[in-house]
Amino acid sequence: MRADNDIKRDVEAELRFRPDIDEQDIAVTVSNAVVALAGFTRTYLDKQRAEDAAKRVAGVAGVANDIEVRLGGSEGLTDPEITRSCVQAIRSRVPGVNESIKVLVHHGHVTLEGEVEWFYLKEDAERAVHGLRGVSGITNSIGIRPGVKADEIRQRIEEALRRSAQVDAGRITVDTHGSEVTLHGRVRSWSEREEAEQTAWSAPGVTRVDNGITVGFA
Repeated sequence: MRADNDIKRDVEAELRFRPDIDEQDIAVTVSNAVVALAGFTRTYLDKQRAEDAAKRVAGVAGVANDIEVRLGGSEGLTDPEITRSCVQAIRSRVPGVNESIKVLVHHGHVTLEGEVEWFYLKEDAERAVHGLRGVSGITNSIGIRPGVKADEIRQRIEEALRRSAQVDAGRITVDTHGSEVTLHGRVRSWSEREEAEQTAWSAPGVTRVDNGITVGFA
């Protein structure tokens, strides 16, 4: 297990390395391999970029992202303006399913509701609004319509894990109950843990993934 001071040093270095992140107002603390990010950014997208950067560092077991989004004066859009912008962005990025997605905005915080057939569509809808002006936070409550048998879901996930160059499939066990998936095992990095979860979500019909994979070098 890596020392907290080493992880902290590498997270700070990763934040400085990223040209799309202004790290000057971001503070990093580490306790038992869990990284806490504090401070503020000027967009919600910058907040997510900082979190993604921390997750890529070796030895990170978890990330608590407490960064505050402080919008500049030019970002003071009204909620209806932000809503219209979100609807248009989703329509452009995810054509054909935008009518199944409802956008709610309160004080700049966007909530997405509705139901789609694939998890990637849920993710794409969220990504469409990430970098929009005035957005201070996002809650993605879009549901997934089930329709595939549990055995088929498990088989597809296991096959996808074996194909992945980023995941050691031999360290991961996949259990399914209906359309819900549970992952068990131990991997060497947070990014590998996330990759395994994303792989599970890629199977059609998956409505929930419980990621019980731990991170460690033992």
